[in-house]
Amino acid sequence: MDELDQRIMSLLQIDGRIPNAEIARKLGVSEGTVRRRVGRLLQDDVIRITAVPNIEKMGYAATALVGVQTRSGWADDVAEALARLEEVHYAAVTTGAFDVFIWIGLESAQRLGDFLHTKVAPVEGIQRTETFLNLGIKKRTYGVPL
Repeated sequence: MDELDQRIMSLLQIDGRIPNAEIARKLGVSEGTVRRRVGRLLQDDVIRITAVPNIEKMGYAATALVGVQTRSGWADDVAEALARLEEVHYAAVTTGAFDVFIWIGLESAQRLGDFLHTKVAPVEGIQRTETFLNLGIKKRTYGVPL
């Protein structure tokens, strides 16, 4: 990857639907160059162009991060089990006080509580959870700084 690839990706992060011709015009290269570069980035799985829903605008009033402490050696299994749950939008094995973090979005605080009690609590290997309810999201970005 070179600087041109990074500049193309920067524009795609802002608008994944930007036409190749517009990218080419902004970067001072040919449309064919942009088409080949984007095709290679997609083929090599460096980038994916996809729609990312804003779950709050879709009616999910209760969004939260859940920190999960697991029994020793269970972090990967717990993260994989939680990642299979439909309500989980993000699951990661982490360092620090929690072994796993998940991000969830549900229609109400009641549904959030039900989800935690009926779907998260029974997962084998979990010792403890702590839920951090989002009161307001101040920044949301899905790209990497280039």
